[in-house]
Amino acid sequence: MPAGGFAIDHERWIHPKYAFFLPVNILSSVFRAKFVDGLRKAFRKGTLVLSGSIARLADPKRFASFVNSLFKQQWVVYAKPAFGAPTMVLRYLGRYTHRVAISNHRLLAFDGQHVTFRWKDYAHGNKQKKMTLEATEFLRRFTQHILPRGFVRIRQFGFLTNTRRSTLLALARKLLATTPKPAEDSQTGTAISSTWQCPYCTGEMRIGPNLTPRQLASRCRPLDSS
Repeated sequence: MPAGGFAIDHERWIHPKYAFFLPVNILSSVFRAKFVDGLRKAFRKGTLVLSGSIARLADPKRFASFVNSLFKQQWVVYAKPAFGAPTMVLRYLGRYTHRVAISNHRLLAFDGQHVTFRWKDYAHGNKQKKMTLEATEFLRRFTQHILPRGFVRIRQFGFLTNTRRSTLLALARKLLATTPKPAEDSQTGTAISSTWQCPYCTGEMRIGPNLTPRQLASRCRPLDSS
């Protein structure tokens, strides 16, 4: 997530307008559209199982009517701020991208038939426990972590794609050294970004800091009712 990107002419770096990754309302609309599109494709291919109480949806007209009705409701997408600092996020992802399914120090014993290893029970206070499995079952679980041919754990895209990464990274660093960052609020230090124009005065509307009612009262002047 580079939080920005090149202009079309590659002459400047464009910083994001907002201090968050994706607007939740737009995210819910996009997710709904993609989910419904997947349902339609599965129905056309005949891979969608419609049985029991929804067996009537096997009729194409009824299915189309049902799918169209999904757009009449607002879908909810759960999103929350990232936990901790970026280093914590990288450490969390690193467990899955640069490690095998189980590290050697967790393997405790092997008697030729069974494998004993240590595991962490997250449901009960992260307690360390031991588990013994038959060797074939242990291997079955281990091989589930092996990616199929053609799959990779990390797939780069955009200016990080393998064919042009070195050239574009150098250009990005050069532009970032000369491209000014978005303006910041003098009191909070948070970015103030342009969003749209006011429909009444056509002035630039900006996102400011979140204020408490007391702070709002101290900043706002009373209206003149005379």
